[in-house]
Amino acid sequence: MEPEEARARITALGFSAADAETLFRHFDDAERRGKLGHGYARITWLETLPDLDRHAEPEGVLATDCFERWEGRGALGYLTLAAIADAQLAQPPEHARVIAASNCFPTGMLGHYVRRLAEGGLVALLTATSPPRLAHPEGGPPLVGTNPLAIGIPSSDGRALVADVSPAKATFGEVLAGLASDEDGLQLLVDSLVEGYGAVLVVAQPRADPVPALRAAAAGLRLPGDR
Repeated sequence: MEPEEARARITALGFSAADAETLFRHFDDAERRGKLGHGYARITWLETLPDLDRHAEPEGVLATDCFERWEGRGALGYLTLAAIADAQLAQPPEHARVIAASNCFPTGMLGHYVRRLAEGGLVALLTATSPPRLAHPEGGPPLVGTNPLAIGIPSSDGRALVADVSPAKATFGEVLAGLASDEDGLQLLVDSLVEGYGAVLVVAQPRADPVPALRAAAAGLRLPGDR
């Protein structure tokens, strides 16, 4: 699928222009980084959802300097996390903040959000839950999701360090795209952190600038998040 077709198909789903652009940027970023399970293949999946709410808007229901709670209100997790990231960049914490989001699914490529936050000057750690898709290695029915973990670290050289991994052997997107089977992993107990399918984000002001020295020590080797 070419970018023009991807953008047109998202728009045809009936989202607002702003939300359609947010979704396109996410899928296009994933596609360009080779994360095909979170790329344009997700558009085809969205087209099959009968109860897709195109007009739902996420809401921040509690806010202090060190904690926020958000409710998806039926919006796609992509749009909920994008709104949360926008809010943190607009009003960053003095020191650090924990953000919990309920009813926030699907969230896609978590590295997309922590990269934005890191490029905006914040250290970010993000994890999210998902429906049971993977069985225990010893067998049985689907037991857990492919709950990922992403970390973004800003850098004075403008090249944020981003690590985005799944405790399982495969991501939910790879399962949906047919790139992995339901037996390919076991996640950590992230599900205990939020109610239902949700996400937990920690953002903090950096107190050091370790990335340039790490890049120098790596002597040209690819680091996590590099293209």
